[in-house]
Amino acid sequence: MKTSAGILPFKRKDGKLYLFLIHMGGPYWKNRDRSWSIVKGEVEEGEDLLQAALREFKEETGLDVEIGHKPLIPLGEVKTSGKKIVAWAVNTDLPTNIHSNTFEIEWPPKSGRIAAFPEADRAEWMSVEEAKRRIVTSQREFIERLLKSLSS
Repeated sequence: MKTSAGILPFKRKDGKLYLFLIHMGGPYWKNRDRSWSIVKGEVEEGEDLLQAALREFKEETGLDVEIGHKPLIPLGEVKTSGKKIVAWAVNTDLPTNIHSNTFEIEWPPKSGRIAAFPEADRAEWMSVEEAKRRIVTSQREFIERLLKSLSS
């Protein structure tokens, strides 16, 4: 089973909690309602999970998450079809203008043409309610775990 590692940034503003999510790039996710995700990616063999999460964050957003003096909140793991995702949350503020690395696929299918797409095509800070509505269903558990952690 493959493992992905990710980071869920959060911040408080005017007494409300906001979560930083990315919209997954490429044609598959273009018109889907639940097409938002925590920033995550595949862990390379022998790679430390947290280091993989930080590397993937940089690759998919072009942004660095400064964690040196900020406590990380472990959110545990969630299993999806064929993959395990491990995540952490961190209280930080980030801009939403991102620059993602790209991936290539044959597009349109069976056309013989290869097209490049960003892994993430945009980022947004959103309320907890909006994030729960828009995040891919399998990752909603990370939001619930963050809320539980922050309330205790």
